[in-house]
Amino acid sequence: MKRLLVISYWIVSVLLVAIVLTSEEYSFLEALFLGSMFLPGALAAKYFFPKALVKDRKKSVTDITFVVLAILIGEILLFLIAHYYILTFRGGIRGPQWEWPGLPKILSNPVFIAIILTALAAGSYFFEVWLDRKRPTSPAPITFTSDRKPVTLPVEEILYVESNDDITIVVAIGDRRFRNKTPISQWEAILKPHFIRIHRSYLVNKAAITRVDVDLLYVNDIELPISRKYKDAVAQM
Repeated sequence: MKRLLVISYWIVSVLLVAIVLTSEEYSFLEALFLGSMFLPGALAAKYFFPKALVKDRKKSVTDITFVVLAILIGEILLFLIAHYYILTFRGGIRGPQWEWPGLPKILSNPVFIAIILTALAAGSYFFEVWLDRKRPTSPAPITFTSDRKPVTLPVEEILYVESNDDITIVVAIGDRRFRNKTPISQWEAILKPHFIRIHRSYLVNKAAITRVDVDLLYVNDIELPISRKYKDAVAQM
């Protein structure tokens, strides 16, 4: 059911974009075809942006810049191809010699494209977060490598994840600790929305939280600090 709702979100989004594109003298079917060209860029943004966010700010900015440029260039190429086929279907391009048709300004404007892609990707993210709250599902067990050995854990058995320099420690029920080298930012992406970041070094299972104070959070008898950056998120939990 949740998957159908997510698919419905993307269908409605493409329909709304198509309505906007009909202002450029496209028929609704033509606008719908062009609107679907936004999907690859929006899905790429949704997938690659979290991976581009790393601890090193300079590297994050560089990676995000490359991702944005690649997506925008790819989208403009898709629009050119789609626009050409629309004109071909109309019979607007004839004969053995032809030139690439000029795109409408709205589809060659990187700012407009970026706004639409951001709206689609962000909307999908918040919609899925809302669905997870309304229709929580049991997550699949997590498999990772610890000390060169494969480990599989049910998510509900993980209490919290602690980052310690280049080593990340997964703390599970029964005082089990598993060392691995997966950055905590990737663990956050894997374990959301069942876990919450409370500190740059701590990611906590929401279901395992027993008490929250002003600057501290408790998982059973374990005391963990809440940093100023994440206080609002913890308060809204």
